Amino acid sequence: MWEQIRANQFRSAALIVVMAAVLGLIGYGVGTLFSGQDGAVLGLGVALTVWGVLMIVYGNGAESILLNHATARELQRDDSPRLFNIVDEMRLASGLEFMPRIFLIDASMPNAFAVGHTPQTSAIAVTTGLMYRLDRDELEGVIGHEIAHLKNRDTQFLMLAAVMLGSIVILSEIAKQMLWLGGRGRSRNESRNGDGNAQALFAVLGIVLAILGPLMAQLLYFACSRKREFLADACSAQYTRYPEGLASALEKISQSPVGLEFASQATAPMFIVSPLYVGREEPNSVFSSHPSTAERIRVLRAMESGSSLTDYEAAYHRAKGGALIGSQSLQKAAAQPIRPPSNEGPITTSREIRQTVCRANGYMTVKCDCGLEMNLPERFPDNDIRCIRCGKVLELPTVQQRDAQAQAAQKKTVEAATGAPPLLYTRRTQGWESVRCACGRTLQIGPGFVAPYFKCPSCGRVIEINNLQRSA
Repeated sequence: MWEQIRANQFRSAALIVVMAAVLGLIGYGVGTLFSGQDGAVLGLGVALTVWGVLMIVYGNGAESILLNHATARELQRDDSPRLFNIVDEMRLASGLEFMPRIFLIDASMPNAFAVGHTPQTSAIAVTTGLMYRLDRDELEGVIGHEIAHLKNRDTQFLMLAAVMLGSIVILSEIAKQMLWLGGRGRSRNESRNGDGNAQALFAVLGIVLAILGPLMAQLLYFACSRKREFLADACSAQYTRYPEGLASALEKISQSPVGLEFASQATAPMFIVSPLYVGREEPNSVFSSHPSTAERIRVLRAMESGSSLTDYEAAYHRAKGGALIGSQSLQKAAAQPIRPPSNEGPITTSREIRQTVCRANGYMTVKCDCGLEMNLPERFPDNDIRCIRCGKVLELPTVQQRDAQAQAAQKKTVEAATGAPPLLYTRRTQGWESVRCACGRTLQIGPGFVAPYFKCPSCGRVIEINNLQRSA
């Protein structure tokens, strides 16, 4: 698999270079149209500036922007232990060296995607519909597919390609506005000065690039993602040892009668199945962000003798012809039988996942003896509330108790993620002090620091603070 991944990365890098060339030509051509050679340099500078700004966004929180746009909320292990167990199982099966963060999107369409250009920013987002509409084997197949994207570094490339596409779209829009507002008058003035032919040529070049540039970039962007889906399917079948799980999941997702409101052409390639085609098959063309779902299902269900990469390659050849996985990877692939189905249903119900969504959005659930459940903000100021059904007064924990419970749960999650017990530091003064972590990083805590612990930004280890001087 590594040789195929390397070949895909090389081809993807070449495509990004082509997209960068398109970006530069748009800036150069439109700049030349308005101000000749000086304008060409200026236009190229504008193109590089737009690209540079988006690259800064890419390196400093592009994942957060995407997850916030999808209204995704990060889950803790206590929110959905069975989901975390599945992600952990697939992570161990793949050999992934880090545990991605897990996010939940409140949407009834079953779907999922992975993001992240570094281990620290990597995350898997699933919808609530995926949680209660798919059984355990199907959910394992989807999670295995997304883990494969992280393992193969597909998310790193797709996010970088999205930055290039966004740069071209922004610059093309600027160019079209400039052509509309000033292009005609400028051309007439230059025609009087005898430069009409040259300016007409540059005008045509600028218009063509401004109009076709985004289309060309989008085609390249989509071309980069299609073959990666087959590779991720192959890896998922290998991790789960049950190809039918992913095949059945793809079938359910593609037949969903509802879509995702926040999905767009730019984000569609990141999902396991394109969310833009509700209840119908995505057309199999150069404009498709994914390969045909029917073909992907046909390949997975053709794996009759085993679940290894060799079995997937043979099934791929029978279903589509040609080769997908490199010869050296196939030689090293060990035989792997298909396991029997677990026959387990969904890991949660729609009601349970609704409560998980409420907790993730900052609400706590209060249950009355009469059976009524009420969702209250975690910062609800009162210490009791009257049941609206039976009238019983229910006692609530104080805000301080709720904060202490939340801090304890967060510390427990961090400890589980780092796999190391917390360090203990006892304060000697109430002023500024230096705290040295076991990883070697020195951190500063100030006079106003009153939290019971904090997390080292380098290694993630928890450092408990004993404020003896303050409490005395």
